[in-house]
Amino acid sequence: MTLVHGEQDITTTYGTRDNPAWSNNGPWETMRDRKRVLVVAQTVVYAQRLHDFYSLLASDLRIHVQFTVAPHVFNRGAAEGLLALGATVLPWEQAVRREFDLVLAAGSQGMEQLNGPVVRLPHGAGNIKLSRRSGPDGGRPAGGLGPDHLCWEGRVVPSSFALAHREELDELGRSCPEAVPIAEVVGDPCYDRIAAALPHRARYRAALGLRPEEKFVLVSSTWGAGSLFARLDAVLPRLTSELPRSGYRAALLTHPNVAAAHSPWQVRSWATATGRGAVAVVPPEADWRPLLVAADYVIGDHGSVTLYAAMTGAPVLLAEYPHGDVNPRSPSAQLARTAPALAPGHPLTDQLAYAAEQYRAEDYTAIADRISSEPGRFDRNARRLLYRVLGLGQPAHSPEPAPLPLPTPLDAPLVPDSRRAG
Repeated sequence: MTLVHGEQDITTTYGTRDNPAWSNNGPWETMRDRKRVLVVAQTVVYAQRLHDFYSLLASDLRIHVQFTVAPHVFNRGAAEGLLALGATVLPWEQAVRREFDLVLAAGSQGMEQLNGPVVRLPHGAGNIKLSRRSGPDGGRPAGGLGPDHLCWEGRVVPSSFALAHREELDELGRSCPEAVPIAEVVGDPCYDRIAAALPHRARYRAALGLRPEEKFVLVSSTWGAGSLFARLDAVLPRLTSELPRSGYRAALLTHPNVAAAHSPWQVRSWATATGRGAVAVVPPEADWRPLLVAADYVIGDHGSVTLYAAMTGAPVLLAEYPHGDVNPRSPSAQLARTAPALAPGHPLTDQLAYAAEQYRAEDYTAIADRISSEPGRFDRNARRLLYRVLGLGQPAHSPEPAPLPLPTPLDAPLVPDSRRAG
């Protein structure tokens, strides 16, 4: 398996491509005759998104879960992340030769090559971005919902498509009607995890090293030319020059695709330079959800994290928003019509205060309600779907998802006195 960007071939970690211990039901296995599940993680983001799905199967002794990394332009870091779990990571060439009882994927690349029923799920919230290609009606469908993501040579590849909201069925009907029969609304795992963590917000803030009186500003960027990161030099310097040293902390959370394209070192270097060392840089492999729970303000763009911020009660400022590339029917577009935009020429502290003054909880609740139409029921619904595909009865207990992990402390120093706002 050759991964892009020079990533290490995973066979150098586990041995030869024909390692017999990877064989299905091989004589070297202690636990034989298990149901075989393959988790396909094309990118770090896809691997993170799939975690809440395959975790529903992890404790079942009837099931053996393995992983692979399908070729993808942004797959830097995906294999390392899976290996860090202690997981078995099959080389792609071997994965496509095996038979599986279930394949879990958040992306479309390579799915037509795999042997087994594929359960697909979206890799973000709200079907925000528009596809680059036109759909059946000549318009640009929501990203991930068009035939180019779900079909191969005229047939629908997945056997099931797990959606977060009933609205997505309408989007799917517009862009790929032949996939509607295999779609099922199960809810959104991030929505449920964030909602469960919000009552414990003080614990997450304490883990980050925030004092009760400090205001935490989370800057969130998706990837691509229309992202906040593309104009980082217009945003981060304002945090260091305009926010008072006493009472504010800030962190930058960047979509892992940015690091996959440019390297984590380069992202950190750019962010450290533009933030003058005073803004903590969150590594791409970190769980972003605890930071969102802890935030007092969110400065973002059209990425999923900014949309999830509508759940938290934190005022949102939009620093960048490429309206032409965003699905106008999405909850993110509704957020862009609701949240104030970061403006040049006005003090940042005044703009944060303005966002707080203008914040109306009912407006943001209406946006957040469009993320999941099955709030609190993702684990139950998703587990039922997975076990139905596997042909197994569910374990005789309710799913018990782990709470969001506590984050590591923010490592950025406070803004020096010489950079205090006047």
